[in-house]
Amino acid sequence: MSFAPQIKVAATYMRGGTSKGVFFRLQDLPTEAQTAGGVRDNLLMRVIGSPDPYAKQTDGMGGATSSTSKTVIVAKADDGEHDVNYLFGQVAIDKAFVDWSGNCGNLSSAVGAFAIHSGFIDAKKLPQNGIATVKIWQQNIGKTIIAKIPMTKGEVQETGNFELDGVTFPAAEIELEFIDPADKSASLFPTGNLVDDLIVPDVGTFKATMINSGIPTIFVNAEDIGYHGTELQDDINNDEQVLARFETIRAYGAVKMGLIRDISEAKQRQHTPKIAFVSQPKTYQASSGKTIIETDVDLLVRAMSMGKLHHAMMGTAAVAIGTAAAIPGTLVNLAAGGGEKQSVRFGHPSGTLKVGAAATKIDSQWSVDKAIMSRTARILMEGWVRVPN
Repeated sequence: MSFAPQIKVAATYMRGGTSKGVFFRLQDLPTEAQTAGGVRDNLLMRVIGSPDPYAKQTDGMGGATSSTSKTVIVAKADDGEHDVNYLFGQVAIDKAFVDWSGNCGNLSSAVGAFAIHSGFIDAKKLPQNGIATVKIWQQNIGKTIIAKIPMTKGEVQETGNFELDGVTFPAAEIELEFIDPADKSASLFPTGNLVDDLIVPDVGTFKATMINSGIPTIFVNAEDIGYHGTELQDDINNDEQVLARFETIRAYGAVKMGLIRDISEAKQRQHTPKIAFVSQPKTYQASSGKTIIETDVDLLVRAMSMGKLHHAMMGTAAVAIGTAAAIPGTLVNLAAGGGEKQSVRFGHPSGTLKVGAAATKIDSQWSVDKAIMSRTARILMEGWVRVPN
């Protein structure tokens, strides 16, 4: 019996924010995988090592967490306005599917640097020393992201002293602007309310803020679901009943937001919406052992990602936090003390993060112009990834 040899695909393994993923130039993918469909999905799943019933992704590039089971495809933009197109695929760990329904805010911070390294940006636009501006079209959600990349001697500056909680080592600061981050196909608040009563049969009724900004997100109060807002991963992720409860709340929230028609559809839409719980500031010990002082933060937020409590905070969820915090009356805003806010610093399991947003109200309707936050990114490895044919 003979077996086909492995194929080699040019790829770059990058960290962006508190996530890691395998980055591809569209042109480097096998021809059949350059368009959306089963061939592309199967290729990316095999690269990452999914589906894996052991949930370890040992035979692939994935790291067995939602933060490290990710893929990115970048191509040169042809619309005359943007520099590159960026497509994100969240690969399920133990199931055979790739979720294309949303963006990854953390890996967004690596896209600009990858674009420069890949030769997608005209050298004439790049400063020898200073800040390069890369205009990115996020294809999953149809939005513009502006990445400001530090340059030294004509090269991307990756090292620096900017510390990002959830990442062990400091690196160069990358500022991201998420332009008009709300989903234009739906209202910023899809139910029309800043706060709703979310009825979840056999679980309870909860106050909830449901927002479409950065990524569709359902916010509930920590105390309403029996938590303090200081929880770490081990407090949540080791209890299958707790995880199932969160998933049930998320599913009913997705129906109320109009993202799915029936809760059964939530199984095939794990990436969106996110569910998060908020509380007023409290002193707690982060997963690194660092003490987060109550007076150092405006509020606390914990968020679920792909069925597990996230170790830090998803970048797109941070955009949702910043947007909701800027709008008086949302649960996020109230947890942060209420009133008008241009930015907040929130506590998450790994530490703290500052995010800002510019929100405006016109004729009783809220909109958000942009959200801003800083991350870091760097190349971990580059070359080829081998995939069984």
